[in-house]
Amino acid sequence: MIEKINLQQKLGKFSEHWSPKLVAEIDDYHIKLVKVQGEFVWHKHEHEDEMFMVIKGQLTIELRDQDDIVLNAGEFVVIPHNVEHRPVAQAECELMLFERGGLVNTGDADKSDLTARVEQI
Repeated sequence: MIEKINLQQKLGKFSEHWSPKLVAEIDDYHIKLVKVQGEFVWHKHEHEDEMFMVIKGQLTIELRDQDDIVLNAGEFVVIPHNVEHRPVAQAECELMLFERGGLVNTGDADKSDLTARVEQI
């Protein structure tokens, strides 16, 4: 059965940071929600692009080879594969992610404490 998804309702079901939750799938891609605060690890994804969309708050995507990208609510960016990046949020930020299924959130970073197993909500 086809059902609509309410982002605020789904975001209200969890409080932990840096732990993406699967809310939908489109072909081989996952749509995830995540709450973030603080600094993530520097990493890249060898074969996968990622989309970060800010629902609430502000997110900075730090990049090694260009100026940081600052995203506010209603804005998104696509980070191409093989681009080293680090998401940072000074205050809690709510995001929607669009990624290929099976993507490991910490990419090539060696066994980080922030590596998460994706749960469906």
